[in-house]
Amino acid sequence: MAKFNGFGGGNFGGGNMQQLMRQAQKMQQDMLKAQEELADTEVVATAGGEMVEVVMTCDRKISSIKIKPEAVDPDDVEMLEDLIIAALNEAFKLVEEEQQRVMGPLSGAAGGLF
Repeated sequence: MAKFNGFGGGNFGGGNMQQLMRQAQKMQQDMLKAQEELADTEVVATAGGEMVEVVMTCDRKISSIKIKPEAVDPDDVEMLEDLIIAALNEAFKLVEEEQQRVMGPLSGAAGGLF
């Protein structure tokens, strides 16, 4: 007859738990490193044939916006507004792609812990 000794024969609190803790600590370190890498990485997005350029870090902070003088038409301010929005949306999309590239492998690692 089988004998039940708690969690896995009493082994759960020993080496397995220590291994899980080491994996969790390594994953946390990897996540912090990835977040630092993203904060230092910039994407450049343009709109309107490069009339408007947005530079954004991958932690979603805008570094700069450049607007070529020929994009400024006092009679058509809406066009400039649309170009700025398009460039910002493209920058957010590029940031999301970079975040997936950097963080994606780490999110898969979490499933291996439990």
